[in-house]
Amino acid sequence: MSVVEQYARAHIVTDADQAEEDFMAVPVVLRYDPEEPRSVRVGLPDRREWTFSRTLLEQGLRAPAGTGEVRVWPCGRVQAVVEFHSPHGVSVVQFESKTLLRFLRRTYMATVQQPVTH
Repeated sequence: MSVVEQYARAHIVTDADQAEEDFMAVPVVLRYDPEEPRSVRVGLPDRREWTFSRTLLEQGLRAPAGTGEVRVWPCGRVQAVVEFHSPHGVSVVQFESKTLLRFLRRTYMATVQQPVTH
């Protein structure tokens, strides 16, 4: 079983004044390690990486989920929001739902044992 790593584009949502180019998508890394089968990781452009439950990500694509440092909810028909809370503030990241669904499918496929051939 190997680590699943998927590069994605997402929008960082903020209430700060931003130039128009700041609203463009930023690179984000989604990671899953079968050695930690219940967790996923999201690496943000500021080099901060968040680890949270894979189940939370899956549930949050259908309905608001989470109450602690990480919260996930659907945003319209084609997007999802992941909100990260830390002592330094809140980061709100908006993804296309299909990107997160593709990533989740890959994580479940990575946990399926392949038959041993001789």
